[in-house]
Amino acid sequence: MVYLTRLEHFNAAHKLYNPAWSKEKNDAVFGICANENWHGHNFDLFVTIKGKVNEDTGFLFDVKKLSDLMKIHVIEKLDHKNLNMDVDFMRDKMCSTENLAVGIWQQLAPHLPQGVILHCVKLYETPRIYVEYYGE
Repeated sequence: MVYLTRLEHFNAAHKLYNPAWSKEKNDAVFGICANENWHGHNFDLFVTIKGKVNEDTGFLFDVKKLSDLMKIHVIEKLDHKNLNMDVDFMRDKMCSTENLAVGIWQQLAPHLPQGVILHCVKLYETPRIYVEYYGE
C-alpha cells in the first residue's frame, strides 16, 4: 500500500456560536472564537490517499488530478468564504475545524476513482492546531 499526500491552502472566516445558548455561555465556551464580527484562518489542507501503484505510470494517482479534485470540490467552495454563511456543506452545522474536516472528506471521497482510497484529511487551522479525520 502506498500513501500519497497533497497540500492545498485556503483562507476563510467563521465563528463558533451555538444559537441555542446565551451570548454569555457562547463567550464562556468559545471565547474570542465567538466574536460577533467573525475571525479568519489561513488553513492548510493535507489530503492523503492510498492504494496500489499503477505499473504503467508508476503513480498511485496523478497528483495534478488530485489537486484539481481538491480545488473543484473543496478549495473553490471554501477559499475567501464565510464558512457559516457561504458554504453549502457547512450550513446548519457548528463551524468547528473538526466538522469542517468531516465535510471536506464527504466532498472528496465520492470523486476519487476506483482503487484510490481516501485515507486522511488533515486540516491545520493554525500552525499549532490541526484535526485529522480518517472517515470513521
